[in-house]
Amino acid sequence: MRLHRLSITAFGPFGATQEVDFDALSSAGLFLLHGPTGAGKTSVLDAVCFALYGAVPGARQSPGASLRSDHAPVDLPTEVQLELTVGGRRLEVTRSPAQPRPKKRGDGFTMEKAQSRLRGYDPERGWHALSKSHQEIGEELTQLIGMSRDQFCQVVLLPQGDFARFLRSDAEARGKLLGRLFDTRRFAAVEERLAELRRGAEARVTAADERILALAQRIAQAAGPAGAEATPVAARPGEPGLAEAVLEWAAIARSTARERLDIAHRVVAWAEGRQREARHALDAVRELARLQQRYEETRLRSAALEERRPEHDRCQKELERARKADRVAPALELREEAERAYRAASDGLGRARALLSPELRDVGADRLAELERKFQQELYALDAAREAEERSARIEGERVRLNREAQADDELIREADVWLADWDSTRAALKGRIDASQEAATRAEQLAGLLAPARRRLDAAGRRDALATDVQQAEERLTGAREQELDARKSWLDLRERRLRGIAAELAAGLVAGEPCTVCGSADHPVPASPGDGHVDRATEERALAAQQSAEEARARAEQQLGLVRERHAAAETEARGDDASASSTVAELGELVDRLTGEHAEAHRLAAATNPAREALTAAEREHTERLEQRQQAHGRMSARTAAREALDAEQARLEEQIAAARGESPSVAAHAERLTRRVARLADAAEAVRTEQDAAQRRKQADDRLSDAAFRAGFDTPEAAAATLLDAAAQRDLQHRIDTWQAEAAAVADRRAERDAREAAEQPAAQPSAAQGEFETAEWLLREASSALAAADERCGELTRLSRQAADEVRRLGPVRQEYDRIARLAGLAAGTSADNERKMRLEAYVLAARLEQVAAAATARLQRMSSGRYTLVHSDARTGGRRAGLGLHVVDAWTGSERDTATLSGGETFFASLALALGLADVVTEEAGGVRLDTLFIDEGFGSLDDQTLDEVLDVLDSLRERDRSVGIVSHVADLRRRIPVRLEVVKERQGSSVRHRLA
Repeated sequence: MRLHRLSITAFGPFGATQEVDFDALSSAGLFLLHGPTGAGKTSVLDAVCFALYGAVPGARQSPGASLRSDHAPVDLPTEVQLELTVGGRRLEVTRSPAQPRPKKRGDGFTMEKAQSRLRGYDPERGWHALSKSHQEIGEELTQLIGMSRDQFCQVVLLPQGDFARFLRSDAEARGKLLGRLFDTRRFAAVEERLAELRRGAEARVTAADERILALAQRIAQAAGPAGAEATPVAARPGEPGLAEAVLEWAAIARSTARERLDIAHRVVAWAEGRQREARHALDAVRELARLQQRYEETRLRSAALEERRPEHDRCQKELERARKADRVAPALELREEAERAYRAASDGLGRARALLSPELRDVGADRLAELERKFQQELYALDAAREAEERSARIEGERVRLNREAQADDELIREADVWLADWDSTRAALKGRIDASQEAATRAEQLAGLLAPARRRLDAAGRRDALATDVQQAEERLTGAREQELDARKSWLDLRERRLRGIAAELAAGLVAGEPCTVCGSADHPVPASPGDGHVDRATEERALAAQQSAEEARARAEQQLGLVRERHAAAETEARGDDASASSTVAELGELVDRLTGEHAEAHRLAAATNPAREALTAAEREHTERLEQRQQAHGRMSARTAAREALDAEQARLEEQIAAARGESPSVAAHAERLTRRVARLADAAEAVRTEQDAAQRRKQADDRLSDAAFRAGFDTPEAAAATLLDAAAQRDLQHRIDTWQAEAAAVADRRAERDAREAAEQPAAQPSAAQGEFETAEWLLREASSALAAADERCGELTRLSRQAADEVRRLGPVRQEYDRIARLAGLAAGTSADNERKMRLEAYVLAARLEQVAAAATARLQRMSSGRYTLVHSDARTGGRRAGLGLHVVDAWTGSERDTATLSGGETFFASLALALGLADVVTEEAGGVRLDTLFIDEGFGSLDDQTLDEVLDVLDSLRERDRSVGIVSHVADLRRRIPVRLEVVKERQGSSVRHRLA
């Protein structure tokens, strides 16, 4: 990395723009940056760091501090611009911090955000923009430089005070500095990760032990008294031996529980035997008591049966008489039925005679039948008179109909006269409607010819406006495609140029030992070229070329699409103009024209559509005119016919009235006279039938009396009334039979039970005592239940202990791999943390890595320290422990004059300076190698030279001057006056009232 130019504006103590030409200062290899205290020497280095990383070194980046110069005008923005070459690329980075600026409108200030810009230089294209993103620029520069901000400030901007403190500091302070420079956070993360894994494994082991202890507690609860005989588990979760102790304690509890189970089995067997003996004794006593009670019950039932014997005999006699009376029951029922029929016939005869006239109420059936036949013949004679009466009623209806028809014809003639009076005016109006409809049809055809072109113009105007937007969008797409094509072409040309610059490495990749080179023809390839930073291969260039060609094709398609859209837009514009090519109508104007023509056309079409209805109306009116003339003529003819019909009806009506008057007699009409005769005939017929029915019922009643007397005599009864009094219904007979059967069944049962031998023998023995036997049995039952409960509890306890012991064994088996993993992780974590006994020096992993880096730094620093000290001093790394602290980051100096090794804190001021300078240069070499071997062509060394004598100063300057051997330039930041004499190329920082400024002093 080489710095070329630095521009500082309104930054720190610099109120105006200051330019620093590093190319001119680096021409001599060694230059001096000097000036009075507070002038801004360190601010120049801050500006370099700010340009590269967007922040100044950490010690000066305090919270709330502003980078803007207090000397700068309010309208001059703070800005730092640095031009440098890094990774084979020449870049220009410009940064502005967040700063206040005057408001564009009104008074006061507004805060402007920080800005960053990155440009690259190409010999063909010159400077071109690369990015404006803070993040992209930071990542790009960090990747090219290969160092973080802290590493850059320690390697490129060598702060001697920091390294002097580094020499005198303890191992912890050295570890913090080296950790920032070499980024050993991943090793610290490994330590933390191992510690986290150890805590997690420890938690899993503790959780497993707690589960085992929980099972032990459940085993203790399940074991009950059996668990009290074993020694309880005293180990705590996480302690070794807990699992084995729990398993041993569980085995003892299971053994004790099994012994108690065997004892419970024996107790249950004894209780079962006692319970069986008590059961047999109780059953025997209960059987004796039952037989004695049965014998006593039989004796009592026999006495009660003898008491009910008279009632049994009475029921038996009563049932026998009722069954004899059942043989007379049919005759009784027949007599009762005949009596009911006779009473009904007598009642019917009385009702029929009441409807007859008084002189006919005592007449016999034959006389009544004779009168019925007489009145029936008279009724038949009235049929012709009824027909005449009905014809007379119809004649009256026909006369009414003729009057109604006459009124209708009169109304028709009046309507016809009125309609025919207006016929001429109606015909003229209909012909006028036909003429108006024909004129509207002609107007509609004319408007249709104008409406279609207007609509086409309106549609074309709409397409024209839409295509105008499409044309604008197509032009924007074409502009974007052209810009993309230019960017792709620039990218391809840049990659092609970079490939051509590194083509030697690409050709060298194809060289084969012993085969001639395709360029020079030599078969020897002593030093083949190697790819440099940012090397571009052929595939990358071809991808860029393909991207450029694709962008070119996209641009061509965009141009073609724009041409097509423009053609369609022009065609739509021409069509929208129509016949009037001088002016272009808007969509709104054409819409109004179309709406007006559409309305006029719709109105004309509506009027034209009335042509056929008007013609049909005229035809209908002419047809109605003819019909009304005919109807009026026909009405006059019907009036003459109705006059003749009325005269004929009057003559027929007079003849029928004479016939009806002779037939109806005193009745108001023939029909009424016939109705009266019909009622008389029906009453006579009913009375004759009632007389005959009453005579038949009297005969059947007499016959029933004879049959009843005969049946009562044969059944053994003196009179029918005696048989009727003895008669019982079926329910009463069933009740008597049930009483008899019940007594007989009870008598048979008592006889059977009196014949039982075991009951008689039991009655001869002393009275049984079942309560005593029951008490003995209940005692045996209680003992058996208690023994069974104890057995069930013991069996359940054994099962539960077995199950819980199996769970505990499973937990112990699962704990084995977990504890092994914990032991392995704990050993690794303790080794990495330096707390393990295997780590003899108690050195942490991160400290171990930093110790290796410190050893490399000490070796690199020794090469320069020996030159600065004339071969006297050598820096060595020490991993010895001091006091109670951990080892790993000790740094000692070996004095060749005395041969002793001592701590760097014992060096004098001058010795500390050149030792720290050697350490800084050595650290720069190691960090540079760590960063990937990035070449550092510009270095700055800040202060400390005032503590050296002339000889040591010359030796130090010789060492610094030797850094130019690889075209490296070194800038010394100091205010020592003697250095201005020794170093001719200088950059002076002058402190002034209006702000500091820089002046170049070149040899």
